[in-house]
Amino acid sequence: MAAIAQQQPLTPERFFNAVNAYQQTEALKAAIELEIFTAIAEGNTNAATIAKRCSASERGARTLCDFLTIHGFLTKEGSQYDLAPDSALFLNRHSPAYVGGAIEFMLTPRLREGNARLADAVRKGGSALGDDVLEPDNHIWVKFAEAMMPLTRMASEIMAVELRKGGESHKVLDIAASHGMYGIAVAKQNPAAHIHAVDWENVLEVAKRNARAMGFADRHHLIPGSAFEVELGSGYDLALITNFLHHFDAPTCTTFMRRVHAALKPGGRAAILEFVPNPDRVTPPAPAAFSMTMLANTPSGDAYTFAELETIAKHAGFSRVELAPPQVGMGRLVIAYR
Repeated sequence: MAAIAQQQPLTPERFFNAVNAYQQTEALKAAIELEIFTAIAEGNTNAATIAKRCSASERGARTLCDFLTIHGFLTKEGSQYDLAPDSALFLNRHSPAYVGGAIEFMLTPRLREGNARLADAVRKGGSALGDDVLEPDNHIWVKFAEAMMPLTRMASEIMAVELRKGGESHKVLDIAASHGMYGIAVAKQNPAAHIHAVDWENVLEVAKRNARAMGFADRHHLIPGSAFEVELGSGYDLALITNFLHHFDAPTCTTFMRRVHAALKPGGRAAILEFVPNPDRVTPPAPAAFSMTMLANTPSGDAYTFAELETIAKHAGFSRVELAPPQVGMGRLVIAYR
């Protein structure tokens, strides 16, 4: 009874915070648009100087910076603000790891609408918006490629280094290549590698542009079309399947992986990068919560556990499947061997 008496009284704070969570989204969006984080990185550390740098009111700057401090994006001592370490790395425009531009995709009206109609998606078991997001040459994937590239720079390098440990690759298939960064990172680690990038034709223009800018145009080849239908070729040492399988149900993934298996040479590897929750499907928080993103925005996609990915790969004919040790951004690398 004494232990019960010492417990904190229950409050509706969790409900209040969840219902108002959209405020954090909008505050972060506003801070990125106003360049609040960049202003502080430049030495503007109080509300008055931040306001002047960002062409904002002092009251507005103070209120926004206090809110960002509450949520851990900033720190505050007296009237002076500073950047939290992750904000300094990812939200300062002067940082090579800046990812603020990703809001141009992550906060698009279609993705917001998918979440606004979540009750319908739960009833249906898939997005209430239909399957138009997976239609050929959908412009949303161009926006994805352009906006999300900075988020993948570090992850692509980690993944490429890990894959190089398994031997040199010469012919590489890059599925749903998007911005092309994963294939380009592999090309950096493998001087003789030629990358064959598959995606919709309009999206591949982004990958082509990035490959040229980074000096890999002569080793970067385009295969426009659907990864489920286009002729992939054969004899690949390595296939990159990055953030792709989660858009589809397990039978569809298995059918697709059979195509990849056929395209690989004996002993070839399929490198699958995905959000991989633990078997309990509620940890770690970010990979586990990705299932909700897929429910809201795809007809049948999901975040797959390692066991589920292993089953998909083995049913497709792969002999061995491993979970690579390093964290790759917020994802994990699963390697399937032909």
